[in-house]
Formats: sequence, C-alpha cells, structure tokens
Amino acid sequence: MAQLKRTKDRVIAGVCGGLAKWLGWEPNPTRLLYAILTIFTAFAGVIVYLVLWIVMPEEGI
Repeated sequence: MAQLKRTKDRVIAGVCGGLAKWLGWEPNPTRLLYAILTIFTAFAGVIVYLVLWIVMPEEGI
C-alpha cells in the first residue's frame, strides 16, 4: 500500500487527493464524500483536514 502523502492533484492542499491515492480511489468522489461527511459531522472534518495538512508530508519530498 502506498504511503499517505499530500499530492500535486490538489484543490486546496492535496489532502483529499492524497487520501484518494492511498485508498486507491478517484480524487473527485473522495473530495465529495469528505465534504458530505464534514457537513454531517458539524464541520469536524475541517479540523481533521487542517491537522492532516500539517502532518502529511508533501509528495515528492
């Protein structure tokens, strides 16, 4: 399995693109699912996204 890294395929920071690559999914449905889950969890996904943005290494580094 690939290592979890932020990708160059990004909209904001590459977190969802990195998650999609790590899971073997397409990036756009992953972004949509993440947005829906963020809305239904009282926007807790925003905090998770920010933490992952800080913690996940950049692809190619």
